[in-house]
Amino acid sequence: MLNYYLHQHTSSKNWVTFVHGAGGSSSIWYKQIRDFKKHFNVLILDLRGHGESKPTLKDSFNPKYTFDSITNDIIEVIDHLRIEKSHFIGISLGTILIRNLAEKKPALVQSMIMGGAIIKLNFRSQILMKVGNVFKSIVPYMMLYKLFAFIIMPKKNHKKSRLLFVNEAKKLYQKEFIRWFKLTAEINPLLRFFRAKDIKIPTLYLMGAEDHLFLPSIKNIVSKHLTSSLFVVDNCGHVVNVEQPEIFNNQTIKFINSLA
Repeated sequence: MLNYYLHQHTSSKNWVTFVHGAGGSSSIWYKQIRDFKKHFNVLILDLRGHGESKPTLKDSFNPKYTFDSITNDIIEVIDHLRIEKSHFIGISLGTILIRNLAEKKPALVQSMIMGGAIIKLNFRSQILMKVGNVFKSIVPYMMLYKLFAFIIMPKKNHKKSRLLFVNEAKKLYQKEFIRWFKLTAEINPLLRFFRAKDIKIPTLYLMGAEDHLFLPSIKNIVSKHLTSSLFVVDNCGHVVNVEQPEIFNNQTIKFINSLA
């Protein structure tokens, strides 16, 4: 089972589950925990192979991960804790996992808060994925990861987020990185399906105004999906919860409370 951390509230019945992105860990939510545990029961996970969720013996014989298998890891923890419903907060690739979980278990998802969300890969993103696929087995993974982090978060004010993710990614192994990178093979059809279907679960997209790879497609999807709304954070890149935590926390808590 995945490693997880619980912060239980004395009176609230509401649960909030945090899902980090590829190469990160539960530690990226350190600027959220204090504010959220004042209002809600909080569950924070380390995804497979990240943080304290070390690869299992079974993983070592499994060359391929899928979005469904990683989503099932999250569901396993929630079932174990007997959580009937939760609000889900994700960042980057974590938003894809949350959207996939909502497809598989819609009754479990009260709302989705998608930070630095990925709903479509633009031309530059597609080229980035192709370059990674060519070199993933021959170039040290940290070189690739640093390149990706810089392309996604290029500005000076993105440096803190960039370094946080790079330092967390150093805890991965080359084989683990390759397994996760192979997920990109199934990402396009999955995102195409998500764009085509309005799942009708309340969704807040929190995007940095400088998230040049992903913001345009989010603006487009919000104009089509009736249950979605968008809040754009000025002077902010991809990792909104780290770069602008006060705005991220305030907007998210306000959104969750508006659904009560």
